[in-house]
Amino acid sequence: MKEIEIDGIKYVPEGTQSKAEQVDGLDYVIVRTYSAGVFAGYLKEREGKEGVVLNARRLWYWSGANSLSELSQQGVTNPDDCKFPQEVPSVTLTEIIEILPCSQKAKDSIAGVAVWKQ
Repeated sequence: MKEIEIDGIKYVPEGTQSKAEQVDGLDYVIVRTYSAGVFAGYLKEREGKEGVVLNARRLWYWSGANSLSELSQQGVTNPDDCKFPQEVPSVTLTEIIEILPCSQKAKDSIAGVAVWKQ
């Protein structure tokens, strides 16, 4: 993939970001639910509106992305202003209304946000 580095930051042409690496063949995704909020992690299984996400992190508040669509591809540009609590081994989500595949850039960005604590 072509990239350029400016002041220590690597940039790649829009639309060329690679898909996030998989864990045991599972895709890294952002899942939005009707009432439980938004989670990022590896989608293990899904049946209808219910699914299981591994290594799940709730995305309680983000800064530096205008929408979940942008977050899933570009990540966040203001990681210090984000509120992402600790990752949990798994979560069963009901009432899933949206699943977005993440780019590697977005996955790395989400993982790079410090754990939010009160």
